[in-house]
Amino acid sequence: MAGGNNNKQLNLTKEDLALINSKEGIQKILREKNHDIEKLMFGLNYQHELKQLQVELVKLQRDIYMNNRRVAIIFEGRDAAGKGGNIRRFIEHLNPRSMRVVALSKPSEVEKGQWYFQRYVNTLPNPGEITFYDRSWYNRAVVEPVMGFCTEQEYKKFLLQVPEFEHMLYEDGVEIIKFWLSISKAEQKKRFDSRKGDPLKQWKLSPIDEKAQEHWDAYTHYKQEMFSRTHMSYSPWIIIEANNKKKARLETIRYVLNHLDYEGKDEANISLNPDPEIAMRYHRASISSD
Repeated sequence: MAGGNNNKQLNLTKEDLALINSKEGIQKILREKNHDIEKLMFGLNYQHELKQLQVELVKLQRDIYMNNRRVAIIFEGRDAAGKGGNIRRFIEHLNPRSMRVVALSKPSEVEKGQWYFQRYVNTLPNPGEITFYDRSWYNRAVVEPVMGFCTEQEYKKFLLQVPEFEHMLYEDGVEIIKFWLSISKAEQKKRFDSRKGDPLKQWKLSPIDEKAQEHWDAYTHYKQEMFSRTHMSYSPWIIIEANNKKKARLETIRYVLNHLDYEGKDEANISLNPDPEIAMRYHRASISSD
């Protein structure tokens, strides 16, 4: 069994094993073996809370399925902000038949000649379904103008059309939640460095990632413009402080459960009130990590 900051072995004796049936006993063992009690207890609490929140997600999904609701949950943020990790915790125990994850690659030549929103319309949730977007139509709000993948005219047209597009979805009954995962420049670099050194994470690296730090200020400019132009009462932006991955995952799930109604919600064995220091509605005077 590994623990601590340096993956040290716990090396339990027979006397230690006799103590692990109580919280006090576990803490005594950890203190004697010079392990970070606070860090380990947070890890245990995280797993417990995550499981309880995932139980509620199963209940939510059933309600959405039984009532033919359509739910779209959008995850946006800088590269390495934790979008994919968040989505994986959402879907871990959900029924794959009534949910989808959408992570579109770059458009084909045919798609480039279509109305910008056309390929996204085809991914919208069907009745009884939740769709999770690992990036969405908001690529055109931030990534594309920063990297020169769209013209200034295309960018301005998008900002004019997206409020109308989302208002049509809202009027048609689609329930939309938009998350922006906020990380600091130092944390982003730390995560990039981690990916470079981990053969299991190197697939996450792309040429765009390599330029993310270089274009940090440009991303900030377009991000702020996106918020000011696309934060609507029927489709608000929710900012998630994501420097701590585990806290961000818990509070993102908690926000969804708090925001959406479902049968059995009042019987939850865990608080569904998100931490306002981690999950907050965007407003123009807000201060976030990025």
